[in-house]
Amino acid sequence: MGGNALNLKAQYDQQLKANYDVLIATSMTDLSTLLGIYPGLAKLPKHLYFHENQFAYPKNYKQKGLLEIQMRSIYAALAADHLWFNSEYNRSSFLTGVKQFCKYMPDGIPADLAQSLASKSSILPVPITDDCQPLNDKKASQKSIEVVWNHRWEHDKGPETLLELMRLCLNKRHIKFHIIGQQFRNQPTAMQQIIDDHQSQCLTMGYIKSRVQYIKTLQQADVVLSTAHHEFQGIAMLEAVACGCIPIAPNRLVYPELYATQNLYPSTPQEPEKEAHAIFHLLENLKQLNTFNPPFHRQQLKPKYEQLFQ
Repeated sequence: MGGNALNLKAQYDQQLKANYDVLIATSMTDLSTLLGIYPGLAKLPKHLYFHENQFAYPKNYKQKGLLEIQMRSIYAALAADHLWFNSEYNRSSFLTGVKQFCKYMPDGIPADLAQSLASKSSILPVPITDDCQPLNDKKASQKSIEVVWNHRWEHDKGPETLLELMRLCLNKRHIKFHIIGQQFRNQPTAMQQIIDDHQSQCLTMGYIKSRVQYIKTLQQADVVLSTAHHEFQGIAMLEAVACGCIPIAPNRLVYPELYATQNLYPSTPQEPEKEAHAIFHLLENLKQLNTFNPPFHRQQLKPKYEQLFQ
């Protein structure tokens, strides 16, 4: 984000000098600097879309320059005419972060900064695609439970809790897993332990390249599980729920505004074994969980997007 405006100038200088009707940018754009370089863009109606924010990530002590990035996001929000967030959790955590940030700033900043940003903000979720549909002929009398965990294989997705759950389920042959999602060169130790010790519990393990096969896997599963430490909307979860899975997630982050209370387990991210026991209890009582599917398909959100563009 620090070099964003320079990067755009290097690649799209002529395009950014052309005439347009409206400017829609994501929150990863260094909008205030970009408007300074291209004054023609500053005259347009400017919409800034937050699919995440720089104040609500788990602490990463290896990360450098976070304060500068947070400041740039505040400048971008000030420069925009309207702010859009994909969830209320995203919006509220951003505004809370702005308030906290201002406490450490010198005197002379606007006293109503967070309030003025809130007044020009709205919620507009990212839509999920129409291929996310439940199976009409899904076997209803099966005794086994298929659990899908479909997240990036990284520390912020809580793999330690997943590992503890799989250890709990080691002798529960009726519970099978689909451990799928994007993988990277540096893999969390917990994910490697799952690969080494729990292959026999998995019907699927690894990234599924085919979108068609990915959707089929979601449609066959019974439960979608999140152990995430940060999530601003959780599209992978929403896709699985739209495909017929029952959601199980921690009672933190965006999840309380999407899913019923009975589907959420107590949040104890520093105690993964405790979280695993809470998840296992929900798996043993699936009939008591809610199957509500949030209305996030493209066709359902289309009117809101049309209103934005108009």
